Formats: sequence, C-alpha cells, structure tokens
Amino acid sequence: MNFGPQADVPTSHQIMNTAIDNGINFFDTADRYGGDTENLGWTEEIMGEWFSQDSSRREKVVLATKLYVQMDPYPNNRGLSALHIRRACEASLKRLKVDYIDLYQMHHIDRDTPWDEIWQAMDVLVQQGKILYVGSSNFGGWHIAQAQERAKSRNFMGLISEQSIYNLLTRDIEREVIPAALDYGLGILPWSPLNGGILGGVIKKERDGKRRLNPGAAAQVQELRPQLEEYENYCDELGHEPADVALAWLLAQPAVCSPIIGPRTVDQLMTSLPAIDVNLNADQVARINAIFPGFKTAPEDYAW
Repeated sequence: MNFGPQADVPTSHQIMNTAIDNGINFFDTADRYGGDTENLGWTEEIMGEWFSQDSSRREKVVLATKLYVQMDPYPNNRGLSALHIRRACEASLKRLKVDYIDLYQMHHIDRDTPWDEIWQAMDVLVQQGKILYVGSSNFGGWHIAQAQERAKSRNFMGLISEQSIYNLLTRDIEREVIPAALDYGLGILPWSPLNGGILGGVIKKERDGKRRLNPGAAAQVQELRPQLEEYENYCDELGHEPADVALAWLLAQPAVCSPIIGPRTVDQLMTSLPAIDVNLNADQVARINAIFPGFKTAPEDYAW
C-alpha cells in the first residue's frame, strides 16, 4: 500500500525486484491503495507496470489483491454485490496488467449481501480463470464460519486465508479468528506485524534520536514503555533486532503463513529478511508472551 503514496515508481519496482531476488514471492495489495480518492488504484497500476516490463515476472509471484471499498461516488461500486465483484475484478486485472489473480480477498465483511450471491459471483470468476482462490480480510470468527458453511452447501472451496491485524500488541484474533481458521483450514496473513513500527526497537531509536513519533504512537509508547523496554532488552539477550523477533514470533503462531510487511524503501525490505533465520523455541515464545500477554481461545478468555 506504500507504492505510490510513500514510494515512487522506480523505488516500488526496485523493492519488487529485490524481493524476488531474495526469495519473497507473495505480493499483497488492494484496489483502493494509492492514497486519496483521486489516486485509488495507483498501487495496482505501479505493480502492473512492473509486470508488463518482463512477462516472466508474473509466474514468479503469488499475487493477491482485495475488493470492497467504494471506488467512486456511485452505489454499485462498493461492497460485495455480484455486480461489484465482477467489475472490481475486471478493473484490478486491467490495472495489474495480468490475466488472473492468485488470491482475491474480500477486504471487509459485507453484511448487506447474502453469501449465496457472493459465492455465485466468485465461482463464476474461478470458472472464467480470472481468480484461483478466495480469501477474507478483517473477518470475525463467525464470519468465517458463515462463509465456509455456505460455500460447502454450494460445493465451492470457499476461503483459503484470512488477513487480519496481528502482532504482539494486537492479539484479538486469538480468541475466535485463529481457532476458526485452524478448524476450516485457512492460513492467517497478519498485517501490521510491527504495530506501526512500535515493535521495531522504538525505545532504542528514540533514545538514539533516530525516530520521532506522531502524538498517537508516542502516547502508546509511553503507556507500554516498561513492557517495550523489557522486550527490547530480551531481544538483546537473544542477539536479534526487535523487529526480527516480532516477525519470528508471528511465524511461530498457529495458522500463520506470511506476515505482511510494507517497506517504503529497499533498505526497509532488506532489514526484514533476517527474521526468516530467527527460530524461537517454546521457552523463548513463552518468555515473550509473558511480556505481552495474549488471549485464550474463546470462551475460556472471558468465561470459566
């Protein structure tokens, strides 16, 4: 989502080249990314330019995008109606300059559209070869259950993944979303894995004068300062950067497939790569969980 608003076209293309060169092949975006309302779709267009420069690139990438957000002032260009699903897919394919999308994700639950309508539209796209799989994003556990049961009644595969905010500080999905994902066989794709950079060594950077936080983030850091200091000290004991440990912790969680990072520069991408080589054992995960307690599976989290 930083391609365009935060990273210019050459930098965005360089980030994608560097990712491929280093074995990163899952690229996630959305139709609405690009900044303000006049630039919706800009990120997909930047990626489309990159794909068009070398026809071999498409087969090197697992390409994911999303639909749901209103793309213009008119009522039919939002949500998950059959009409909008069809139009949004065609528009994304055109902007991305590709023939198909590997993972087509619903960016949000649409409480106004019946699941039979949604699955009928997605099934048509699969049969047409325009998408391979369907995923969700920002769904609750009940939404996943609804979606999968209606898909099963239609003999349709349904969802294969759920993209949720998930990190050491934001762990709400542990109550019901992760259990639902495990039961239905979905992979979890965490977004904001560093909670806006707060888990990336913010105390040390603040102390060294390398980072200035906006008021909202500064208030959160102040509230969590004792935990963040303990966490960063423990990362020093482990011999790893805090950001790498935060990503490695996610990779050690049930159902998690691929934390989604959002680099604005090639350097930011490269600094994330060492996380792949950080293997936390059960005792180390438990120590981190003691610093940032999560949630039990529902209903045990809030009942006996």
